[in-house]
Amino acid sequence: MAKEESLELESTEAPKSKKKLFIFIGVGVLAALLIGGALWFFLGSSDDAPVEAAEGVKTTAEAPAAEPALAAYVPMPRPFLFNLPGPDRARLVEIKVQLMVRGQDDEVLTQKHIPLIEDALLTTFSGADVQKLSTQAGKDELRQLALLSVQNTLQPVTGRKVVEKVLFTGFVMQ
Repeated sequence: MAKEESLELESTEAPKSKKKLFIFIGVGVLAALLIGGALWFFLGSSDDAPVEAAEGVKTTAEAPAAEPALAAYVPMPRPFLFNLPGPDRARLVEIKVQLMVRGQDDEVLTQKHIPLIEDALLTTFSGADVQKLSTQAGKDELRQLALLSVQNTLQPVTGRKVVEKVLFTGFVMQ
């Protein structure tokens, strides 16, 4: 009779351990699915590239567009310091300039031709009007004139427009 009781105890314990095993496996699979779903949701791509590719629309990976090179800023080695005659008295003007170019090649070309650029900028700045430089619109106009002057000066030497923008990083008028 002792053997029968031990067999009954063994037979009743086996299903409980299998139930626990199935529960643990189920919980593990469920946790793995939840983690995988969360990773897909948060790290997955939000663009519709696969849908566009299926429709026959070219994506950026299939047809690379010519992106502009990264902007580089070439500072002029020293500020431009010049006198401007005014209606009541002469004014001293100091302008610090940086040139925005695209790509390493244009940066090297600009640094190579700094004396030519300085001459063009100083000529443009010295022809400015004191009353116009007192307003923001006058400063913007001077910036555009300086850009055109630099581009027109470098065009015959380099064969293309190297400088994209002329930036005033300092402007003092006394």
